[in-house]
Amino acid sequence: MTVNVIAPGYITTRMTEKLAPELSEKLADQIPLGRLGRPEDVASLIRFLAGDRASYITGQVLQVDGGLVM
Repeated sequence: MTVNVIAPGYITTRMTEKLAPELSEKLADQIPLGRLGRPEDVASLIRFLAGDRASYITGQVLQVDGGLVM
């Protein structure tokens, strides 16, 4: 069994869509990739970690934040 953690940054969801557009733009300006994440950005990592190709990855905290915490 492997155990990993996904730590998402700002992801566009129904909750974050309620933010004022200027706040979303401010957040995106702070992210090196220049945009908020999408749910599929996180889903892709989940899919990978659940598969055989990630069978030797364990004990990791994986940031999905467009480089925000670098």
